[in-house]
Amino acid sequence: MGFTLVFAPMREASGVTVTRRQREMLDFLDNYIQQNGFAPTLEETGKHFGLTSLATVHKHLTNLERKGLIRRHTGRSRALEVVPQNRRLEGVDLPLLGMAAAGAPLEAVFDNETITVPEDLVRKPDSFALKVSGDSMRDAGILDGDVVIVEGRENADSGETVVAVLDGAATIKKLHREEGGRIRLQPANDSYEPILCAEGQVAVRGVVVSLLRKY
Repeated sequence: MGFTLVFAPMREASGVTVTRRQREMLDFLDNYIQQNGFAPTLEETGKHFGLTSLATVHKHLTNLERKGLIRRHTGRSRALEVVPQNRRLEGVDLPLLGMAAAGAPLEAVFDNETITVPEDLVRKPDSFALKVSGDSMRDAGILDGDVVIVEGRENADSGETVVAVLDGAATIKKLHREEGGRIRLQPANDSYEPILCAEGQVAVRGVVVSLLRKY
């Protein structure tokens, strides 16, 4: 369907989980080395990412090194290399279950369509994909027309982005548990009000773990 992965965290071909910032830093290092033939300095890396603290840059590089994604050679200037990730990722077909609203709740339409996604996006066999309608999760990077990959489960921790069913309609929101057994389904767009309901009124169908975007 011509979709491009745009969301993190993700897994490298080696199976190592990386954050979005780690992926961005790894890409920067790889591109810089390919263009210049040597690695950037800490100062150059920090400048690229708007980081004024060299200690923060060093911490990011140390995390990448611990995960086996880069190698650094002590005592040598600009002696850093990106470790190649050679294993080819296979595709996994997931059911594409209609649409869920990133806005007001929208009745879910379930089709027999499937979508092929990289296998490392699928954490559990009961995962599924949903098309997104609306812009209430815009500031969380979930846009109208995106496809979210959802880990199917009936429970979610406070603060997780979920697919929830309310009054027979599916919606994508950040779930917050409040005092008195209330649930707040929080949009990521100031134009929308949060949805407040009792815990028994909402059913969690899964937690959003990544998304695909078609350009």
